[in-house]
Amino acid sequence: MNGTFDLDFMLSAGNADNGFKQIPVDMLVPYHNHKFTLYEGDRLNDMVESIRTNGVLVPIVVQSAGSGKYEILIGHNRWNASVIAGKKTVPAIIKPGLTEDEAEMYVIESNLLQRGFDNLRISEQASVIAMRYSKMFSEDKRNEIVAELEALQDSSKVPQSVPVSSTRKVGAEYAMSKNSVARLIRISKLCDELKTAIDEGVISIRAGVELSYLDDESQKAVSELLKTEKIDMKKASEIRSAAGENGSIDINSLKNLYLAKSKPKQEIYKIQKHKIRRFFSENAKSEEIEEIIERALEMYFSGAEEGKQ
Repeated sequence: MNGTFDLDFMLSAGNADNGFKQIPVDMLVPYHNHKFTLYEGDRLNDMVESIRTNGVLVPIVVQSAGSGKYEILIGHNRWNASVIAGKKTVPAIIKPGLTEDEAEMYVIESNLLQRGFDNLRISEQASVIAMRYSKMFSEDKRNEIVAELEALQDSSKVPQSVPVSSTRKVGAEYAMSKNSVARLIRISKLCDELKTAIDEGVISIRAGVELSYLDDESQKAVSELLKTEKIDMKKASEIRSAAGENGSIDINSLKNLYLAKSKPKQEIYKIQKHKIRRFFSENAKSEEIEEIIERALEMYFSGAEEGKQ
């Protein structure tokens, strides 16, 4: 487990006080704002085989989604693996009356405990940092949720709130500079397509920060542009500038911006002034001089071609 707490591979089934029940897999839906990637490859295959052999030993955590459905807060991987393994039901603990903020905390804290902050994708780190920084974040409630999750790891533990200073800085908590925290908060404001582009290294974090000042529609337009064009820090800055204070720019304006920047510069040949002015009067205009030079060159090269024949 690489030193991190993995809810999806715990062997403790909890105790009877948890009040969990078996819920059909088709009555479960992912959390509406789930920002974390699911297991793939060997890790997913191992979980599927374990569930196929032993069943789901640790209940997932859900809340009512209405119409007989339940929204998963903790256990998206166990649910996904159960479906693949052909299981009809999954044991679940139902959490009633959670606020939106509390539900979000369950999702984020469980993923932090499973994988650790450093193992999250950049966009996932941005989601965590943004919530930590948000005024809606309750340190006391977070402590209660963390204690509850740790208690699930060991059913002999009694959940207790661990005091944490409410003045702790987000950067100090994750050993990050305040500038790094600020950049991740900006990244959290990107649309999903641009977050994916950052996770995959298509655009840099700093370029993403510039693009985060665009409105939603403009960010979508930029994600379309990424299919054919590269966007580095300089380009992102130019796009932000072109979008103006309201952060709005459409796909046609973006393409025109790139077209204007990609036009090759005309080569300019310079001739020292004294070398040509002796052939013209002092009153001769630049346009007149250019025209005469052009005609002279045409005559010169025309004569050179005739001499070859």
